[in-house]
Amino acid sequence: MDFLSCIICLCLTWILIKIFLTIPRSHPNPKKLPPGPKPFPVIGNLLDLGDKPHKSLTKLAKAHGPIMSLKLGRVTTIIISSANTAKQVLQTHDQLLCNRTIPDALRAHNQDVFGLPWLPVSTRWRNLRKICNGQLFASKTLDATQDIRRKKVQQLLAETRQSSLTGDAVDIGRVVFKTTLNLLSNAIFSVDLADPNSDMAREFKEIVWNIMEEAGKPNIADYFPVLKKIDPQGIRRRMTVHFGKTINLFDRMITQRLKLREVSGSTTNSDMLDTLLNISEENSQEMDKSKIEHLFVDLFVAGTDTTSATLEWAMAELLHNPEVLSKAKTELEQVIGKGNPVEESDITRLPYLQAVVKETFRLHPVVPFLLPRKAEVDVEINGYTIPKDAQVLVNAWAIGRDPNLWENANSFMPQRFLGSEIDFKGRNFELIPFGGGRRICPGLPLAIRMLHLILGSLIHTFDWKLEDGAKHEDMDMNDKFGLTLQIANPLKAVPIPV
Repeated sequence: MDFLSCIICLCLTWILIKIFLTIPRSHPNPKKLPPGPKPFPVIGNLLDLGDKPHKSLTKLAKAHGPIMSLKLGRVTTIIISSANTAKQVLQTHDQLLCNRTIPDALRAHNQDVFGLPWLPVSTRWRNLRKICNGQLFASKTLDATQDIRRKKVQQLLAETRQSSLTGDAVDIGRVVFKTTLNLLSNAIFSVDLADPNSDMAREFKEIVWNIMEEAGKPNIADYFPVLKKIDPQGIRRRMTVHFGKTINLFDRMITQRLKLREVSGSTTNSDMLDTLLNISEENSQEMDKSKIEHLFVDLFVAGTDTTSATLEWAMAELLHNPEVLSKAKTELEQVIGKGNPVEESDITRLPYLQAVVKETFRLHPVVPFLLPRKAEVDVEINGYTIPKDAQVLVNAWAIGRDPNLWENANSFMPQRFLGSEIDFKGRNFELIPFGGGRRICPGLPLAIRMLHLILGSLIHTFDWKLEDGAKHEDMDMNDKFGLTLQIANPLKAVPIPV
Protein backbone atom coordinates (compact mmCIF):
# COMPACT_ATOMS: atom_id res chain seq x y z
CA MET A 1 0.00 0.00 0.00
CA ASP A 2 1.52 3.35 -1.07
CA PHE A 3 1.70 6.47 1.07
CA LEU A 4 -1.35 8.07 -0.50
CA SER A 5 -3.43 4.94 0.09
CA CYS A 6 -2.39 4.93 3.75
CA ILE A 7 -3.37 8.56 4.12
CA ILE A 8 -6.74 7.91 2.48
CA CYS A 9 -7.40 4.93 4.74
CA LEU A 10 -6.62 7.01 7.82
CA CYS A 11 -8.86 9.78 6.56
CA LEU A 12 -11.71 7.37 5.87
CA THR A 13 -11.41 5.96 9.37
CA TRP A 14 -11.64 9.47 10.75
CA ILE A 15 -14.65 10.21 8.55
CA LEU A 16 -16.39 7.05 9.82
CA ILE A 17 -16.07 8.29 13.38
CA LYS A 18 -17.20 11.77 12.34
CA ILE A 19 -20.24 10.40 10.51
CA PHE A 20 -21.21 8.17 13.44
CA LEU A 21 -21.13 11.13 15.80
CA THR A 22 -23.08 13.50 13.54
CA ILE A 23 -25.58 11.25 11.79
CA PRO A 24 -29.18 12.16 12.67
CA ARG A 25 -31.13 9.58 14.63
CA SER A 26 -34.47 10.00 12.85
CA HIS A 27 -35.96 11.18 9.58
CA PRO A 28 -39.49 12.38 10.32
CA ASN A 29 -40.06 13.82 6.81
CA PRO A 30 -37.98 11.82 4.34
CA LYS A 31 -37.69 13.37 0.91
CA LYS A 32 -38.48 11.32 -2.14
CA LEU A 33 -35.05 11.19 -3.71
CA PRO A 34 -34.69 9.93 -7.27
CA PRO A 35 -33.92 6.20 -7.48
CA GLY A 36 -30.36 4.98 -7.71
CA PRO A 37 -27.96 2.17 -6.84
CA LYS A 38 -27.62 1.31 -3.18
CA PRO A 39 -24.62 3.11 -1.66
CA PHE A 40 -21.91 1.46 0.43
CA PRO A 41 -21.20 2.83 3.90
CA VAL A 42 -18.90 5.88 3.93
CA ILE A 43 -17.82 5.77 0.27
CA GLY A 44 -21.35 5.67 -1.09
CA ASN A 45 -21.44 5.00 -4.85
CA LEU A 46 -17.87 6.02 -5.63
CA LEU A 47 -17.02 2.52 -6.85
CA ASP A 48 -19.88 2.76 -9.36
CA LEU A 49 -18.06 5.54 -11.22
CA GLY A 50 -15.16 3.48 -12.58
CA ASP A 51 -12.53 5.10 -14.80
CA LYS A 52 -15.14 6.22 -17.36
CA PRO A 53 -17.98 7.74 -15.33
CA HIS A 54 -19.84 9.03 -18.40
CA LYS A 55 -20.29 5.43 -19.57
CA SER A 56 -20.88 3.75 -16.20
CA LEU A 57 -23.52 6.32 -15.21
CA THR A 58 -25.21 5.98 -18.59
CA LYS A 59 -25.48 2.26 -17.97
CA LEU A 60 -26.85 2.82 -14.46
CA ALA A 61 -29.43 5.27 -15.81
CA LYS A 62 -30.86 2.51 -18.00
CA ALA A 63 -31.69 0.61 -14.80
CA HIS A 64 -32.70 3.53 -12.56
CA GLY A 65 -34.10 6.14 -14.92
CA PRO A 66 -33.25 9.55 -16.45
CA ILE A 67 -33.07 11.24 -13.05
CA MET A 68 -30.91 9.26 -10.67
CA SER A 69 -29.55 9.76 -7.17
CA LEU A 70 -26.07 8.75 -6.02
CA LYS A 71 -24.06 9.30 -2.89
CA LEU A 72 -20.50 10.18 -3.89
CA GLY A 73 -18.78 10.03 -0.54
CA ARG A 74 -20.72 12.58 1.50
CA VAL A 75 -22.08 14.47 -1.51
CA THR A 76 -25.61 13.80 -2.73
CA THR A 77 -25.39 13.88 -6.51
CA ILE A 78 -28.25 13.87 -9.00
CA ILE A 79 -27.51 12.55 -12.50
CA ILE A 80 -29.65 13.82 -15.39
CA SER A 81 -29.59 11.53 -18.44
CA SER A 82 -32.40 12.55 -20.81
CA ALA A 83 -33.24 15.61 -22.90
CA ASN A 84 -36.55 16.15 -21.10
CA THR A 85 -35.03 16.16 -17.62
CA ALA A 86 -32.11 18.27 -18.88
CA LYS A 87 -34.62 20.86 -20.09
CA GLN A 88 -36.14 21.03 -16.61
CA VAL A 89 -32.71 21.57 -15.05
CA LEU A 90 -31.31 23.99 -17.64
CA GLN A 91 -34.49 25.91 -18.45
CA THR A 92 -37.58 25.28 -16.31
CA HIS A 93 -35.76 25.35 -12.95
CA ASP A 94 -32.64 27.16 -14.17
CA GLN A 95 -33.07 29.94 -11.62
CA LEU A 96 -32.93 27.45 -8.73
CA LEU A 97 -30.19 25.24 -10.19
CA CYS A 98 -27.89 27.73 -11.90
CA ASN A 99 -25.17 28.05 -9.26
CA ARG A 100 -22.18 25.74 -8.94
CA THR A 101 -20.70 23.16 -6.68
CA ILE A 102 -17.03 24.13 -6.64
CA PRO A 103 -14.30 21.50 -7.20
CA ASP A 104 -11.70 21.99 -4.49
CA ALA A 105 -8.92 22.41 -7.07
CA LEU A 106 -10.67 25.54 -8.39
CA ARG A 107 -10.37 27.25 -5.00
CA ALA A 108 -6.69 27.83 -5.73
CA HIS A 109 -5.94 31.56 -5.98
CA ASN A 110 -9.65 32.20 -5.38
CA GLN A 111 -10.45 31.25 -8.95
CA ASP A 112 -13.90 30.21 -7.72
CA VAL A 113 -14.45 33.74 -6.39
CA PHE A 114 -13.33 35.54 -9.57
CA GLY A 115 -13.74 32.96 -12.37
CA LEU A 116 -16.84 33.48 -14.52
CA PRO A 117 -17.82 29.78 -14.77
CA TRP A 118 -17.83 29.42 -10.96
CA LEU A 119 -19.27 32.71 -9.75
CA PRO A 120 -22.79 32.53 -8.32
CA VAL A 121 -25.40 34.43 -10.29
CA SER A 122 -24.91 37.94 -8.94
CA THR A 123 -24.22 41.52 -10.03
CA ARG A 124 -20.54 40.68 -10.59
CA TRP A 125 -21.47 37.62 -12.68
CA ARG A 126 -23.98 39.63 -14.75
CA ASN A 127 -21.41 42.34 -15.42
CA LEU A 128 -18.87 39.79 -16.64
CA ARG A 129 -21.46 38.07 -18.85
CA LYS A 130 -22.46 41.44 -20.25
CA ILE A 131 -18.83 42.20 -21.16
CA CYS A 132 -18.40 38.77 -22.78
CA ASN A 133 -21.65 38.83 -24.74
CA GLY A 134 -21.68 42.51 -25.63
CA GLN A 135 -18.01 43.11 -26.38
CA LEU A 136 -15.53 40.21 -26.28
CA PHE A 137 -17.63 37.66 -28.21
CA ALA A 138 -20.07 39.97 -29.99
CA SER A 139 -20.51 39.36 -33.73
CA LYS A 140 -19.07 42.76 -34.65
CA THR A 141 -15.97 42.07 -32.54
CA LEU A 142 -15.45 38.63 -34.07
CA ASP A 143 -16.02 39.99 -37.58
CA ALA A 144 -13.32 42.59 -36.94
CA THR A 145 -10.79 39.91 -35.93
CA GLN A 146 -11.31 37.53 -38.87
CA ASP A 147 -7.94 38.42 -40.35
CA ILE A 148 -6.17 37.13 -37.22
CA ARG A 149 -7.88 33.74 -37.46
CA ARG A 150 -7.28 33.59 -41.21
CA LYS A 151 -3.56 34.22 -40.68
CA LYS A 152 -3.20 31.61 -37.93
CA VAL A 153 -5.02 28.95 -39.97
CA GLN A 154 -2.76 29.70 -42.95
CA GLN A 155 0.24 29.13 -40.67
CA LEU A 156 -1.26 25.79 -39.62
CA LEU A 157 -1.71 24.81 -43.27
CA ALA A 158 1.87 25.86 -44.11
CA GLU A 159 3.22 23.71 -41.29
CA THR A 160 1.04 20.79 -42.39
CA ARG A 161 2.22 21.25 -45.98
CA GLN A 162 5.80 20.73 -44.83
CA SER A 163 4.78 17.39 -43.33
CA SER A 164 3.01 16.46 -46.57
CA LEU A 165 6.21 17.04 -48.55
CA THR A 166 8.25 14.78 -46.26
CA GLY A 167 5.50 12.20 -45.75
CA ASP A 168 5.55 12.67 -41.99
CA ALA A 169 2.48 12.06 -39.88
CA VAL A 170 0.89 15.03 -38.13
CA ASP A 171 -0.16 14.80 -34.49
CA ILE A 172 -3.58 16.38 -35.02
CA GLY A 173 -4.25 17.19 -31.37
CA ARG A 174 -0.86 18.86 -30.91
CA VAL A 175 -0.94 21.09 -34.00
CA VAL A 176 -4.56 22.06 -33.43
CA PHE A 177 -3.86 22.89 -29.77
CA LYS A 178 -1.00 25.14 -30.90
CA THR A 179 -3.23 26.86 -33.46
CA THR A 180 -6.08 27.29 -30.98
CA LEU A 181 -3.70 28.73 -28.39
CA ASN A 182 -2.35 31.23 -30.93
CA LEU A 183 -5.85 32.15 -32.09
CA LEU A 184 -6.86 32.95 -28.53
CA SER A 185 -3.63 34.70 -27.56
CA ASN A 186 -3.77 36.90 -30.66
CA ALA A 187 -7.40 37.79 -30.01
CA ILE A 188 -6.53 38.64 -26.40
CA PHE A 189 -2.93 39.93 -26.46
CA SER A 190 -2.04 40.29 -30.17
CA VAL A 191 0.88 37.84 -29.70
CA ASP A 192 1.59 34.16 -30.35
CA LEU A 193 1.80 32.25 -27.09
CA ALA A 194 2.68 29.08 -28.99
CA ASP A 195 5.69 30.58 -30.77
CA PRO A 196 8.35 27.84 -30.52
CA ASN A 197 11.05 30.52 -30.30
CA SER A 198 9.51 32.12 -27.23
CA ASP A 199 10.37 31.04 -23.69
CA MET A 200 7.07 32.54 -22.56
CA ALA A 201 5.18 30.32 -25.01
CA ARG A 202 6.87 27.11 -23.85
CA GLU A 203 6.25 28.08 -20.24
CA PHE A 204 2.60 28.85 -20.83
CA LYS A 205 1.87 25.68 -22.79
CA GLU A 206 3.37 23.58 -19.99
CA ILE A 207 1.29 25.43 -17.40
CA VAL A 208 -1.95 24.86 -19.35
CA TRP A 209 -1.27 21.13 -19.64
CA ASN A 210 -0.46 20.93 -15.91
CA ILE A 211 -3.71 22.69 -15.02
CA MET A 212 -5.71 20.31 -17.20
CA GLU A 213 -3.97 17.29 -15.70
CA GLU A 214 -4.63 18.35 -12.10
CA ALA A 215 -8.21 19.43 -12.73
CA GLY A 216 -8.94 16.08 -14.40
CA LYS A 217 -7.83 13.98 -11.43
CA PRO A 218 -10.50 12.54 -9.10
CA ASN A 219 -10.14 14.47 -5.84
CA ILE A 220 -11.16 12.79 -2.59
CA ALA A 221 -11.66 16.24 -1.03
CA ASP A 222 -14.59 16.81 -3.42
CA TYR A 223 -16.36 13.72 -2.08
CA PHE A 224 -15.54 14.30 1.58
CA PRO A 225 -15.69 18.08 2.14
CA VAL A 226 -14.32 17.71 5.67
CA LEU A 227 -10.96 16.85 4.03
CA LYS A 228 -10.69 20.11 2.08
CA LYS A 229 -8.65 21.75 4.82
CA ILE A 230 -5.88 19.17 4.52
CA ASP A 231 -5.97 18.68 0.72
CA PRO A 232 -4.89 14.99 1.08
CA GLN A 233 -3.77 14.50 -2.53
CA GLY A 234 -2.09 17.89 -2.82
CA ILE A 235 -4.16 18.78 -5.89
CA ARG A 236 -5.11 22.27 -4.68
CA ARG A 237 -1.52 22.99 -3.64
CA ARG A 238 -0.21 22.09 -7.10
CA MET A 239 -3.04 23.98 -8.77
CA THR A 240 -2.11 27.02 -6.68
CA VAL A 241 1.39 26.87 -8.21
CA HIS A 242 0.07 26.51 -11.77
CA PHE A 243 -2.56 29.23 -11.42
CA GLY A 244 0.05 31.45 -9.80
CA LYS A 245 2.38 31.07 -12.78
CA THR A 246 -0.46 31.79 -15.21
CA ILE A 247 -1.60 34.86 -13.32
CA ASN A 248 2.00 36.13 -13.08
CA LEU A 249 2.39 35.72 -16.84
CA PHE A 250 -0.82 37.66 -17.47
CA ASP A 251 0.26 40.28 -14.94
CA ARG A 252 3.48 40.88 -16.88
CA MET A 253 1.61 41.23 -20.16
CA ILE A 254 -0.98 43.59 -18.68
CA THR A 255 1.75 45.69 -17.06
CA GLN A 256 3.60 45.94 -20.40
CA ARG A 257 0.39 47.05 -22.12
CA LEU A 258 -0.37 49.65 -19.45
CA LYS A 259 3.11 51.13 -19.87
CA LEU A 260 2.66 51.19 -23.63
CA ARG A 261 -0.67 52.99 -23.29
CA GLU A 262 1.05 55.70 -21.25
CA VAL A 263 3.42 56.49 -24.12
CA SER A 264 2.20 59.52 -26.06
CA GLY A 265 1.21 58.65 -29.61
CA SER A 266 1.23 54.86 -29.06
CA THR A 267 -1.28 52.86 -31.09
CA THR A 268 -3.75 50.48 -29.47
CA ASN A 269 -4.20 46.90 -30.61
CA SER A 270 -8.00 46.86 -30.30
CA ASP A 271 -7.74 43.37 -28.83
CA MET A 272 -9.54 41.92 -25.79
CA LEU A 273 -6.92 43.27 -23.41
CA ASP A 274 -7.36 46.83 -24.66
CA THR A 275 -11.14 46.45 -24.48
CA LEU A 276 -10.96 45.31 -20.85
CA LEU A 277 -8.47 48.02 -19.89
CA ASN A 278 -10.79 50.62 -21.41
CA ILE A 279 -13.64 49.26 -19.29
CA SER A 280 -11.36 49.29 -16.23
CA GLU A 281 -10.46 52.96 -16.79
CA GLU A 282 -14.14 53.88 -17.04
CA ASN A 283 -15.26 51.77 -14.07
CA SER A 284 -12.64 50.12 -11.87
CA GLN A 285 -15.38 48.51 -9.76
CA GLU A 286 -16.70 46.61 -12.76
CA MET A 287 -13.28 45.51 -14.04
CA ASP A 288 -9.81 45.75 -12.54
CA LYS A 289 -6.44 44.13 -13.14
CA SER A 290 -7.11 41.14 -10.88
CA LYS A 291 -10.48 40.43 -12.52
CA ILE A 292 -8.90 40.66 -15.96
CA GLU A 293 -6.23 38.11 -14.96
CA HIS A 294 -8.79 35.62 -13.63
CA LEU A 295 -10.98 36.06 -16.73
CA PHE A 296 -7.97 35.24 -18.92
CA VAL A 297 -7.34 32.07 -16.89
CA ASP A 298 -10.90 30.97 -17.72
CA LEU A 299 -10.61 31.85 -21.40
CA PHE A 300 -7.32 30.06 -21.99
CA VAL A 301 -7.89 26.93 -19.91
CA ALA A 302 -11.45 26.43 -21.18
CA GLY A 303 -10.90 27.59 -24.75
CA THR A 304 -7.76 25.74 -25.80
CA ASP A 305 -8.35 22.18 -24.64
CA THR A 306 -12.06 21.91 -25.46
CA THR A 307 -11.62 23.26 -28.99
CA SER A 308 -8.57 21.16 -29.84
CA ALA A 309 -10.17 18.00 -28.40
CA THR A 310 -13.34 18.54 -30.47
CA LEU A 311 -11.29 19.05 -33.63
CA GLU A 312 -9.26 15.92 -32.96
CA TRP A 313 -12.48 13.91 -32.51
CA ALA A 314 -13.92 15.37 -35.73
CA MET A 315 -10.82 14.44 -37.73
CA ALA A 316 -10.76 10.97 -36.16
CA GLU A 317 -14.40 10.34 -37.11
CA LEU A 318 -13.81 11.57 -40.67
CA LEU A 319 -10.82 9.25 -41.10
CA HIS A 320 -12.80 6.43 -39.49
CA ASN A 321 -15.68 7.05 -41.93
CA PRO A 322 -14.11 7.71 -45.37
CA GLU A 323 -17.48 8.12 -47.09
CA VAL A 324 -18.33 11.00 -44.75
CA LEU A 325 -14.93 12.60 -45.39
CA SER A 326 -15.51 12.28 -49.14
CA LYS A 327 -18.90 14.02 -48.90
CA ALA A 328 -17.43 16.84 -46.83
CA LYS A 329 -14.57 17.35 -49.31
CA THR A 330 -16.97 17.30 -52.26
CA GLU A 331 -19.13 20.00 -50.68
CA LEU A 332 -16.07 22.18 -50.03
CA GLU A 333 -14.86 21.79 -53.62
CA GLN A 334 -18.27 22.62 -55.06
CA VAL A 335 -18.95 25.62 -52.84
CA ILE A 336 -15.46 27.11 -52.46
CA GLY A 337 -13.52 25.68 -55.38
CA LYS A 338 -10.30 23.75 -55.47
CA GLY A 339 -7.30 25.74 -54.27
CA ASN A 340 -9.37 28.53 -52.71
CA PRO A 341 -9.06 29.09 -48.96
CA VAL A 342 -11.97 28.47 -46.61
CA GLU A 343 -13.32 31.70 -45.13
CA GLU A 344 -15.57 32.21 -42.12
CA SER A 345 -18.15 33.78 -44.43
CA ASP A 346 -18.39 30.44 -46.27
CA ILE A 347 -19.61 28.48 -43.23
CA THR A 348 -23.30 29.25 -43.74
CA ARG A 349 -23.02 27.79 -47.27
CA LEU A 350 -21.56 24.51 -46.02
CA PRO A 351 -24.45 22.57 -44.41
CA TYR A 352 -22.67 19.21 -44.53
CA LEU A 353 -19.58 20.61 -42.76
CA GLN A 354 -21.89 22.10 -40.13
CA ALA A 355 -23.56 18.69 -39.78
CA VAL A 356 -20.15 17.04 -39.26
CA VAL A 357 -19.45 19.44 -36.39
CA LYS A 358 -22.89 18.84 -34.84
CA GLU A 359 -22.46 15.08 -35.09
CA THR A 360 -19.05 15.38 -33.39
CA PHE A 361 -20.67 17.36 -30.58
CA ARG A 362 -23.37 14.69 -30.26
CA LEU A 363 -21.04 11.70 -30.02
CA HIS A 364 -18.10 13.37 -28.29
CA PRO A 365 -19.10 16.25 -25.98
CA VAL A 366 -15.70 17.10 -24.54
CA VAL A 367 -17.21 18.10 -21.18
CA PRO A 368 -19.47 15.05 -20.84
CA PHE A 369 -21.19 16.15 -17.59
CA LEU A 370 -21.10 19.89 -18.39
CA LEU A 371 -20.08 21.91 -15.33
CA PRO A 372 -21.65 20.86 -12.01
CA ARG A 373 -24.72 22.69 -10.76
CA LYS A 374 -26.03 23.08 -7.22
CA ALA A 375 -29.59 23.12 -5.88
CA GLU A 376 -30.22 26.35 -3.94
CA VAL A 377 -33.46 24.92 -2.48
CA ASP A 378 -35.39 21.66 -2.74
CA VAL A 379 -36.49 21.29 -6.37
CA GLU A 380 -39.10 18.81 -7.62
CA ILE A 381 -38.58 17.16 -11.00
CA ASN A 382 -40.62 14.21 -12.30
CA GLY A 383 -42.11 13.70 -8.85
CA TYR A 384 -38.70 13.41 -7.17
CA THR A 385 -36.94 15.90 -4.91
CA ILE A 386 -33.51 17.27 -5.70
CA PRO A 387 -32.51 18.27 -2.16
CA LYS A 388 -31.00 21.63 -1.27
CA ASP A 389 -27.20 21.72 -1.75
CA ALA A 390 -27.21 18.57 -3.93
CA GLN A 391 -24.78 18.48 -6.83
CA VAL A 392 -26.50 18.13 -10.22
CA LEU A 393 -24.67 16.64 -13.21
CA VAL A 394 -26.18 16.62 -16.70
CA ASN A 395 -24.80 13.65 -18.66
CA ALA A 396 -24.59 15.24 -22.12
CA TRP A 397 -22.74 12.14 -23.34
CA ALA A 398 -25.70 9.90 -22.43
CA ILE A 399 -28.22 12.28 -24.03
CA GLY A 400 -26.20 12.38 -27.25
CA ARG A 401 -26.36 8.58 -27.49
CA ASP A 402 -29.95 8.09 -26.32
CA PRO A 403 -31.54 5.56 -28.73
CA ASN A 404 -34.94 7.12 -27.99
CA LEU A 405 -33.72 10.35 -29.55
CA TRP A 406 -31.28 9.21 -32.21
CA GLU A 407 -31.50 6.49 -34.83
CA ASN A 408 -28.33 4.36 -34.89
CA ALA A 409 -27.25 6.40 -31.89
CA ASN A 410 -23.66 5.12 -31.78
CA SER A 411 -22.95 5.67 -35.47
CA PHE A 412 -21.35 8.79 -36.95
CA MET A 413 -24.02 10.00 -39.36
CA PRO A 414 -23.84 13.77 -40.06
CA GLN A 415 -26.70 13.48 -42.56
CA ARG A 416 -29.10 13.20 -39.63
CA PHE A 417 -28.71 16.97 -39.17
CA LEU A 418 -29.33 17.96 -42.79
CA GLY A 419 -32.66 19.77 -42.87
CA SER A 420 -32.91 19.47 -39.08
CA GLU A 421 -33.57 22.49 -36.88
CA ILE A 422 -31.66 20.94 -33.95
CA ASP A 423 -28.83 23.24 -32.92
CA PHE A 424 -26.23 23.40 -30.12
CA LYS A 425 -26.99 26.91 -28.83
CA GLY A 426 -28.91 25.80 -25.75
CA ARG A 427 -32.44 25.69 -27.15
CA ASN A 428 -32.47 22.01 -28.16
CA PHE A 429 -31.72 19.82 -25.18
CA GLU A 430 -30.88 16.80 -27.32
CA LEU A 431 -27.59 18.56 -28.17
CA ILE A 432 -26.02 20.61 -25.36
CA PRO A 433 -22.20 20.53 -25.64
CA PHE A 434 -22.05 24.17 -24.44
CA GLY A 435 -24.66 23.74 -21.72
CA GLY A 436 -27.86 25.76 -21.62
CA GLY A 437 -29.81 28.37 -19.73
CA ARG A 438 -28.12 31.42 -18.28
CA ARG A 439 -24.88 29.47 -17.71
CA ILE A 440 -24.35 28.53 -21.36
CA CYS A 441 -20.71 28.95 -22.39
CA PRO A 442 -20.14 32.62 -23.38
CA GLY A 443 -17.28 31.66 -25.72
CA LEU A 444 -19.60 29.65 -27.99
CA PRO A 445 -19.57 32.19 -30.89
CA LEU A 446 -15.76 32.19 -31.10
CA ALA A 447 -15.46 28.42 -30.64
CA ILE A 448 -17.88 27.76 -33.51
CA ARG A 449 -15.97 30.00 -35.88
CA MET A 450 -12.65 28.37 -35.00
CA LEU A 451 -13.99 24.81 -35.28
CA HIS A 452 -15.53 25.20 -38.72
CA LEU A 453 -12.65 27.25 -40.11
CA ILE A 454 -9.88 24.90 -38.96
CA LEU A 455 -11.71 21.67 -39.78
CA GLY A 456 -12.86 22.89 -43.19
CA SER A 457 -9.36 24.14 -44.04
CA LEU A 458 -7.64 20.87 -43.07
CA ILE A 459 -9.92 18.63 -45.14
CA HIS A 460 -10.20 21.04 -48.09
CA THR A 461 -6.45 21.60 -48.45
CA PHE A 462 -5.26 18.00 -47.98
CA ASP A 463 -6.20 14.40 -48.44
CA TRP A 464 -5.41 12.31 -45.37
CA LYS A 465 -4.27 8.78 -44.62
CA LEU A 466 -3.48 7.02 -41.37
CA GLU A 467 0.20 6.53 -40.55
CA ASP A 468 1.98 3.21 -41.15
CA GLY A 469 -0.71 2.05 -43.57
CA ALA A 470 -3.29 1.53 -40.82
CA LYS A 471 -6.85 0.81 -41.98
CA HIS A 472 -9.75 3.05 -41.04
CA GLU A 473 -11.78 0.15 -39.68
CA ASP A 474 -8.98 -0.71 -37.23
CA MET A 475 -8.84 2.75 -35.62
CA ASP A 476 -9.06 2.92 -31.83
CA MET A 477 -12.02 5.23 -31.15
CA ASN A 478 -12.01 4.74 -27.39
CA ASP A 479 -11.88 7.74 -25.09
CA LYS A 480 -10.22 8.61 -21.80
CA PHE A 481 -11.97 10.59 -19.09
CA GLY A 482 -10.40 13.70 -17.59
CA LEU A 483 -11.01 17.42 -17.50
CA THR A 484 -12.10 16.93 -21.09
CA LEU A 485 -13.01 13.76 -22.95
CA GLN A 486 -9.95 12.97 -25.08
CA ILE A 487 -9.37 10.30 -27.71
CA ALA A 488 -7.53 7.44 -26.00
CA ASN A 489 -4.65 7.32 -28.50
CA PRO A 490 -3.53 10.61 -30.09
CA LEU A 491 -4.60 10.81 -33.73
CA LYS A 492 -1.67 10.84 -36.18
CA ALA A 493 -2.33 11.12 -39.90
CA VAL A 494 -0.31 11.86 -43.02
CA PRO A 495 -1.43 14.85 -45.11
CA ILE A 496 -1.34 14.50 -48.90
CA PRO A 497 -1.40 17.66 -51.08
CA VAL A 498 -4.60 17.89 -53.12
